[in-house]
Amino acid sequence: MSETTLTIEAGMQVTLHFALRLEDGAEVDSTFNQQPATLTIGDGNLPEGFEQHLLGLKAGQHETFHVAPEQAFGQPNPNNVQRMKRSAFAEVDELVPGMVLSFADKAGGELPGVVKGIEGDQVDIDFNHPLAGRTLVFEVDILEVKPITVQ
Repeated sequence: MSETTLTIEAGMQVTLHFALRLEDGAEVDSTFNQQPATLTIGDGNLPEGFEQHLLGLKAGQHETFHVAPEQAFGQPNPNNVQRMKRSAFAEVDELVPGMVLSFADKAGGELPGVVKGIEGDQVDIDFNHPLAGRTLVFEVDILEVKPITVQ
């Protein structure tokens, strides 16, 4: 079977260009003006809601999909907005709404938080994914589909 006739399924290696946009056309990420991305379907590196749109496609196909928040980064969770004391940000010169700050999670990893609001000595930090609650437009240009080869 030639590689051009293979369809994307779990365990396949796919090389593609992609663009991720908001519904208003604002671009979030794209490889169309750079090197294409190569990924393995089913390895967990691409959210399942995006991966499912690739299944069954073949090299040479160019498609655009709308991905609902539930299949992308979910709906915002109000429990992910935390109120903290202003004194916890003593090392930050000026806090402004919309500013992204880095926090350490329980495992010691990096967790971004967005300053949602400031009231007196209280600061609200939103730990929801910045794209939570957004319907996204996922455009793909499939360049190559091939089985994974074990070296």
